[in-house]
Amino acid sequence: MVQITLGVDGMMCGMCEAHVNDAVRSVADVVKVTSSHSKNQTVIIAEEEPSVDKVKAAIEATGYKVTSCESKPYQKKGLFSFGK
Repeated sequence: MVQITLGVDGMMCGMCEAHVNDAVRSVADVVKVTSSHSKNQTVIIAEEEPSVDKVKAAIEATGYKVTSCESKPYQKKGLFSFGK
């Protein structure tokens, strides 16, 4: 699994977050996507890394600006992973 963190400028409220999340879901097969207007970021968790260019284009088509992109392996945190 992979976690992609995108810096997104222009989100002002919860509806903006929902628009960005819907845009991501429309172009990528994701396990989870969450956006935060207070942190100016969107976090995508997917089984396989989606096309970052497609994701950026979809977000920017809704009127927001992608300012950064960071990708790293994602390891699910479970109840019994404490202390490992």
